[in-house]
Amino acid sequence: MTSSPPPSLPDIQLCLADEATFWPWRRWPEFAAWPDKARTVVLIPIAGFADYGLVRGLDAEEAVLMAIVKAAAERRPPGTGLLVIPPLRFALGPKEYCAFPIEPDVACNQLEEVASWVGAAGFTKILFFNASPWNEELTKAVGRDLRITRRLQMFCVQLSALGLDFDPVRGGDRTRLKGVLAGLTEDPATEAGAAGRTVLSQTADRLAAMLGEMSRLPPLKNGGELANKTWP
Repeated sequence: MTSSPPPSLPDIQLCLADEATFWPWRRWPEFAAWPDKARTVVLIPIAGFADYGLVRGLDAEEAVLMAIVKAAAERRPPGTGLLVIPPLRFALGPKEYCAFPIEPDVACNQLEEVASWVGAAGFTKILFFNASPWNEELTKAVGRDLRITRRLQMFCVQLSALGLDFDPVRGGDRTRLKGVLAGLTEDPATEAGAAGRTVLSQTADRLAAMLGEMSRLPPLKNGGELANKTWP
């Protein structure tokens, strides 16, 4: 009995991503000559691990999140600068529903570290796009801190705000989530596959429109430095 050869590198899909906008698939010299960094949004995907009972493994959040990111990248408005880094995989814990949780200080440091090196590469518009219900308050708090301490133009979008809420306590729409997951795996000719792809397309359209708005916003004044206020 002979075993089949391992797949060649091009056949290995480490992450679902749009080829034109995925940061790791570009060479470092490209970033030095990157056109109009001030109008380029760097999207940081954030997904946790949990068993939601959605006929999917622990990576359900990432599967939905990255499918939406890829679709939004492909249909973003013309002239919208976009780069997407690999997803950060963690959930703020401990929570009874999530797996592999990390402590709050570790989570904060990780987000700050990644956003800081994005800023060091010359990009100032950063979007936290988060799927995990346990990370929502965290991303908003760290985003505010980075705006102040690193002078970055921060944006936060929660997947739940786009109508795909994984929170089992908050009563997220499991039908829509199941539909998206079905759309990723089932034949689009089937009713479930077609319905799921419709939900995915609608959600991606909303994110694509947001990316266009973020890209068009002018840079922060004074390099992002906040003016000191004096009180009487």
